[in-house]
Amino acid sequence: MTAADAGTDGGLDFVVHDAREVVVGTGDEGLRRTVDGAVAVVDGRVAAVGASDEVCRAYPPENAHESIDATGKTVVPGFVDAHTHACFAGDRSDEFVAKLRGASYQELLAQGGGILRTVRAVREASTDRLTADLLAHLDVALAHGTTTVEVKSGYGLDVETELRMLRAIAEADDHHPVDVVPTFMGAHAVPRGTTGDDYVDAVVADQLPAVADQGIARFCDVFCDEGAFTPDQSRRVLEAGLDHGLTPKVHAEELAHTGGARLAAEVGAASADHLLHATDDDVAALVAADVVPVLLPGTAFSLGGDYADARAMLDAGAPVALATDFNPNCFSRAMPFAMTLACVGMRLTPGEALVAATAHAARALDLDDGRGTLREGAPADLAVVDAPSHVYLAYDLDVNRVETVVTGGEVVRRD
Repeated sequence: MTAADAGTDGGLDFVVHDAREVVVGTGDEGLRRTVDGAVAVVDGRVAAVGASDEVCRAYPPENAHESIDATGKTVVPGFVDAHTHACFAGDRSDEFVAKLRGASYQELLAQGGGILRTVRAVREASTDRLTADLLAHLDVALAHGTTTVEVKSGYGLDVETELRMLRAIAEADDHHPVDVVPTFMGAHAVPRGTTGDDYVDAVVADQLPAVADQGIARFCDVFCDEGAFTPDQSRRVLEAGLDHGLTPKVHAEELAHTGGARLAAEVGAASADHLLHATDDDVAALVAADVVPVLLPGTAFSLGGDYADARAMLDAGAPVALATDFNPNCFSRAMPFAMTLACVGMRLTPGEALVAATAHAARALDLDDGRGTLREGAPADLAVVDAPSHVYLAYDLDVNRVETVVTGGEVVRRD
């Protein structure tokens, strides 16, 4: 459809115009921005982005199904949250208090808390309950500008419950404007009463074939870390997942340095996530294998631990991504808060944090359709921010400045 057609026959979905700043995405010198800009959307995709007078001349706002005057405001791509455990049941707020009193993550897990406690709650919850709770969490994420979110299973640790979690994730995707990317993570923890090797046997022989037959999950993740799964056990799961058509992801080097990052490089994972204890050699291996490092500053903040060395990764040429890691142990669904923590705790600039939360995060999910940018042809997923620049997303600590959210050219939330 030409610009003229869109302006006259009603095919113009949406125009946001006169924005103080439009963040298009990445460019040769970092963040690519347009001052006094506009975005026009036709058939759910970005048709034009640039100077407001030029875009509005070609795509008159009065001919659009909907338009927004963004004077004094900022337009950014919708956030891509590339790592969450947002499908769960139960309440672990008391563990927050226990950690403040000195209990470690490993100690809580050894006492039957942590992941294993959530497993018990999820097994007892109905699929409808899991779906309803996930939809509520997606509402909060959407309100803070997230338009795509990855959600993992992994609180079932048996065939039946893992499949129910994936069904709940698929149901939520069907009924919510946020695009949900499903990941199978049966290798999240070792259930009580079994060994790591025996449980990996069950994941490979029983869970993965059932997950493949179900046809919902796109990725296979594994917790390769101290107290969870060894690199050899993790490799077995990931290679079996590949045999079933699932792209690998790895929880790596979160609690200790165990070799998870190197494993991610060797199996060609889409991403290696956490990386608090990653070495320079690990980062070089990830860059050489084109594995995206997904950093989760909310986890370090929640655990009171050190942050990943994002600057070293950027200096090595890695496309650093950010995510919330939303789960009962890290209770934040807001990508702007993850950006704030990345700036304060990992010394990213607000522009670097925004790219990490959008374009690079899309890479971590193998999304090559332009998501995380506002370039021409990309899905029209964007947020209008009530602030004069993108810096306020990380700078303003106590106000959600996301005012309007658009997915596929349709306004799905207004403040």
